[in-house]
Amino acid sequence: MPPPAQPAIVATDTGVPTEATLGFPIYPTAQFIGSYNAGRAQRYYLFGTTAPFTGLVGYYQTLLDDRGNRVFDEPPTHMFEVGRFRDETMAFPPGVTIKDWTWGSEGYPNPGPGAEPARFPSIIMIVPAPPLVPE
Repeated sequence: MPPPAQPAIVATDTGVPTEATLGFPIYPTAQFIGSYNAGRAQRYYLFGTTAPFTGLVGYYQTLLDDRGNRVFDEPPTHMFEVGRFRDETMAFPPGVTIKDWTWGSEGYPNPGPGAEPARFPSIIMIVPAPPLVPE
C-alpha cells in the first residue's frame, strides 16, 4: 500500500512582494532575490531573470507605456521613472531599472545555495514610491 499523500506546502513568506504591494508589474519568470533599504522609507526590490535585457526592456515599455531611458551603454542599464520624484521624501525615483549582468560577467550570482539558475543574466530593480504620510 502506498504511503498517504503529503499535504501541499503553501508558501507563507510575506516578505516576497507582489505586483499589488509594489505597484509595478513583475516579469512573469522573475525570481525575487531580496529587498534593501534605500533610505527615506523606500526599499529596492531585486528580481533575477534569465530573460534577455532587450526583451525585458520591451516588456516594460509595453506594460508601462513608457520608452524609459538607457542610462548606461556599458553595462546596458535602462530606467523607467514612474511617478514624480520628491527630493524631500524620496531617496530614489519610483520606477523600474533593468541591468544586463552579462556585460563582462557571467551574470548576477543567485544567492540561494544550489538554486537554479546559478546566475541571472538580467536583474530587475523595482523601487516603489514611499508610503504617503498624512499631513
